[in-house]
Amino acid sequence: MEISAAGRLEVRITAADVGKRVSVRCLTDAGAADAKFTDTVGVLTSWDDGVLAITRKSGESVRIDASSMVAGKIVPAAPARRRGPAAGYRELAGVAARAWRPVESARLGAWELRAAAGFTRRANSVLPLGDPGMPLDAALDAVRAWYGARGLPAYVQTATGAEGTEELLCAELERRGWVREVTAELWIGALAPVADRAEAGGVVLAREADEAWLARYGRKGVSEVALRVLTGASSGEAGGGEGPSVWFASVPAPEGGAPAAVGRCVVDGRWAGFAAVEVAPAHRRRGLATTVMAALAARALDEGASAAWLQVEEGNAGARALYAGMGFAAHHAYHHYREPAGEASHGRTPGAS
Repeated sequence: MEISAAGRLEVRITAADVGKRVSVRCLTDAGAADAKFTDTVGVLTSWDDGVLAITRKSGESVRIDASSMVAGKIVPAAPARRRGPAAGYRELAGVAARAWRPVESARLGAWELRAAAGFTRRANSVLPLGDPGMPLDAALDAVRAWYGARGLPAYVQTATGAEGTEELLCAELERRGWVREVTAELWIGALAPVADRAEAGGVVLAREADEAWLARYGRKGVSEVALRVLTGASSGEAGGGEGPSVWFASVPAPEGGAPAAVGRCVVDGRWAGFAAVEVAPAHRRRGLATTVMAALAARALDEGASAAWLQVEEGNAGARALYAGMGFAAHHAYHHYREPAGEASHGRTPGAS
């Protein structure tokens, strides 16, 4: 914390620093026998009527009484990555969006409105990468109207925890009653170590998701719209084409039927994105998820990629342990905010993130 030349803690932030990353130390229950210091680091999103709001990397908003502060300062933005590939939020947000293309989209300034008949929130939410070109309330009205016309609730996908993320927008949405339904993280790592993790023998790679692959995929009732989202970026052929290159991996089950394991990888320039890694319950704890990812990583390396990314939800402890063991680490968190209940279109709620 900030300490003066005289050795005293000092508060060196003001309401003018809203939008900046800060570190604040507070003294709780001053004068009590169990008084203690607490530290909070994050983006200062408001300072009103003597109360600060700070959004942590996780997206959690913390409210602090200014009278309890004993020290505070502006701190540099968190480094994008301490090891592995260097990357900025805007680059990764664009890569992730291209890997999960909606069926329909529209522009609202720098915001992209995305729809795919409710198949996943990622394909049915606004990606706000900049200024919508109008006041926020007007932009949100336009968003609700666009999704309402399609029988869908309005969602806005935001991010926190890296330079250039949207803590201020999160705070504004929460002030307007928008509800955060899902939080996940985007993790990144070097690609070559993933390919080296296991022998890729027995893995079948294909450009399309066939019926067997879909039978193992974790989502029920995969529609034609969902298939377009899953394969929509596959126009790019290895080493060329107009878009990212999509690969589907399968490990045949000895007993026949649906594969023992499946996975999906999208190669986009230097990035390879992994998704839909599923292993049949009877075949778990045999390293098949690692084998699938290794085979996909090897193909991505052949196409010129060098870095890897994936998305994992907060509560998926097994997946987080697997990916950490492969050298992945969190880059930023992302969240899906749903419009207030009284304003919802009462359409079908999109599936998981």
